[in-house]
Amino acid sequence: MTRAVLLGWLAGVCAAVGTVELVVALPRHGGATGERSAWWRALLRLLARLGRRAGAPAAPGDLRVRIAAAGAPFGLRPGDVMAVKGGAVVLAFGVALLLGALLPGRLALLAPVALPAAAFLAPDLWLRRRARARGRVVERELPDLLDLLRVALAAGLPLERAIGDVGRRASGLLAREWRAVAAEVQLGVPRERALAGFGERCACDGVAALVRTLDRAARHGAPLGEALLAQAAEARAANARRLNEAAARAAPKIQLVVALLLVPSVLLLVAAALLTAFAGG
Repeated sequence: MTRAVLLGWLAGVCAAVGTVELVVALPRHGGATGERSAWWRALLRLLARLGRRAGAPAAPGDLRVRIAAAGAPFGLRPGDVMAVKGGAVVLAFGVALLLGALLPGRLALLAPVALPAAAFLAPDLWLRRRARARGRVVERELPDLLDLLRVALAAGLPLERAIGDVGRRASGLLAREWRAVAAEVQLGVPRERALAGFGERCACDGVAALVRTLDRAARHGAPLGEALLAQAAEARAANARRLNEAAARAAPKIQLVVALLLVPSVLLLVAAALLTAFAGG
């Protein structure tokens, strides 16, 4: 009976891991949302406080752009991110010292170096992941908003008003950014600077091409209708290519998960049932 229970437990573990891996392998179409905001905010506040007490390093010059591309999560500024990185290093070093007594041989010497280094780089990886997720959302929303912008411009609206009207009538991340651009221009920010900030906050190829097109039209008076139509078509084609590539990558992963985890879990359940039947007989 003990062997049957053990086999059943292993089958459950394999099935659970296989289910999780299947969910991870499937193509996702969601945006950069779904974080446990309260938990993240508390953790970042704790790490920043610890980092400021320990002395946070100076921020690199490109950190502001990377934070903007990540959507400025939780209102973080460059100094806050560096404080979080410093606090993560202090916390990781303390954990490494505690683990040093348990790790064998050279691992005990490697942990105080490897763990703080990984902790220092973790916020950069987090910002990069958020920026990529935001970029995917923006790329997916871009074609429809380009079509709406083209219609608004064809109706005779000036560019700033057309961007604001489309942003107010649409929903989503990109529409929110367009509303921000229109609000900045209304407050007196030069259009070039507002568009540059928009390009930093939405770091993806489609937005970069749009900013260049709008800037060229403002400087040389080039018509925008045909350019926006072509960019919308290219954005839709790019979205289709990304979906096909994601589906192609997901298929082998799903096959491996089924072969290595889900099928063994079924076989383990069968073996557990047979052991129980033989023990009862």
